[in-house]
Parts: sequence; C-alpha cells; structure tokens
Amino acid sequence: MMPAKTVGLLIFVCVIGAALPGGFTGMAAASEVGPVTKLPIPRFVSLKASEGNVRRGPSLSHRIDWVFKHRNMPLEVTGEFGHWRRVRDRDGVGGWVHYSLLSGMRTVIVEEDMLPLMMKPDRTAPVNATVEMGVVARLGECKYDWCRITAGGYRGWVPKSALWGVDAPAGQD
Repeated sequence: MMPAKTVGLLIFVCVIGAALPGGFTGMAAASEVGPVTKLPIPRFVSLKASEGNVRRGPSLSHRIDWVFKHRNMPLEVTGEFGHWRRVRDRDGVGGWVHYSLLSGMRTVIVEEDMLPLMMKPDRTAPVNATVEMGVVARLGECKYDWCRITAGGYRGWVPKSALWGVDAPAGQD
C-alpha cells in the first residue's frame, strides 16, 4: 500500500500532465497510446499486402512518396489519424499508410549475416540453421534478450539485438 502523500503526488502529476499542451507526449513512449486504436505507440506491425503506397499525409489526396514492395515487411507505427497509420521502416523511411495494408502479425528483419538459429535461447545450444542478413522472419516468443523466429521452414532462437522489428531489452536504448 502506498503512503497517502505518494498517491496525492501521483494524482497531481496525472492531472498536470493531462492538462499540458500535447498531454503526456514528452513522457516515455511506452506509456503513449494511439488516439484511434488505443494501442501502444510506437508498436511494430507488418505489411499485409505485396505493395503499399506510402503517402505524405493521412488521406488519398496526399502525394505518394514511395511504395513498400515486400509483403510481411516489419514496420513501426509512430502515429495514427483516422484509418491511417504513420509508419517507418528499418532505415527510418516512412509516411502514411492505410490501415487495411497492415497486419498485426509480427515479423522482424535479421540484421546480422549468417545468424545461427539456436535450438534453445542459449549461445552454447546446438545450431538448427543459419539465416542471412536481410531475411524477413516471423516473430515467435521473446524472452528478455532472445526471440524465437521462423524463416525458410526453420525455427530457432536468436539474440534480440540481431533483429529489427522488436524492442531492445531494457537498458539497451
């Protein structure tokens, strides 16, 4: 149970934070939620379609800046407006994409060449297969600093730090 002074302070901080212009936008990203979906911002999704127009703004009247062309490519959602999601790829390139082009299925990009897929989340475990840099893999279970991925019909555990499309372990920001 928290002392009364602490509770009062928390209420005061919440009220003041909500009254500030922009609300809590200056606070840690993990506490921010999208105004439309109420899901965390930022968060990772994947491209559902084999092509996705990336627009300068959140409507069909905005210019198409480029086209994402890789189905299942992981993207980071950084904003929401109506049926539109502001996304970015691993290179930081982004824009607005219609929500119907996105999937909640989690994928990652391997960022280390010839990355061994381990049978267990342990560097001394037997190797199941190796994965080349740039491969898009389906994300499975993640532990503190390991994730299980599936690529090319093979499954195994890899260090989280070797992937883009999943949050880094605490302390590695």
